[in-house]
Amino acid sequence: MPALTQDEKADNGIPVGVSNRHIHLSAEHIDILFGSGYSLTKDKDLKQTGEYAAKETVTLVGPKGVMRNVRVLGPVRAFTQIEIARTDGFSLGVVPPLRDSGKIAGSPGIVVVGPKGAVTLTEGVICAARHIHMEEADAQKLEVKDGDRVTVKVHGARGGTFDNVLVRVNPSFRLEFHIDTDEANAAELKNGDMVTLCK
Repeated sequence: MPALTQDEKADNGIPVGVSNRHIHLSAEHIDILFGSGYSLTKDKDLKQTGEYAAKETVTLVGPKGVMRNVRVLGPVRAFTQIEIARTDGFSLGVVPPLRDSGKIAGSPGIVVVGPKGAVTLTEGVICAARHIHMEEADAQKLEVKDGDRVTVKVHGARGGTFDNVLVRVNPSFRLEFHIDTDEANAAELKNGDMVTLCK
């Protein structure tokens, strides 16, 4: 597929956000892992409003392996959720189901270790389904609505398409196509690259 021109990028492009393995923590689990009353320390803001990468990391202990320095993302969530790629699952010995964020029922658990303690989760490990964040103005421009499933076109040497991409529309969202590291590596995509919707 031909590369996008600068005009096409400006008019139609959706920036890529590659999501590396990370964990969202509940207040209860932050207390256990880092100490009672502990507050996460912001390292850098993420593109989505109010979301940030914390300086804190944890270790994941699975049936077959250990994964250190897994980044904690803020803010604090109502429940703990771990998002990993399929290849991470092979290393840890778990099979994360492909899920939309927040849908953790029936997913595998894992042991999470912090500097002050450990938590044994009975569920919460998923492979996050690819999705696009956008606000209403973007949705109108792209002629989509919240909950739609769309196809995204990748340009370049490893051009192709991603099907079944969930559209998420919210006033606080900023336009971004989220994929995990396995998907990004397969398509040779990196943060800030542009993709387009297939009409």
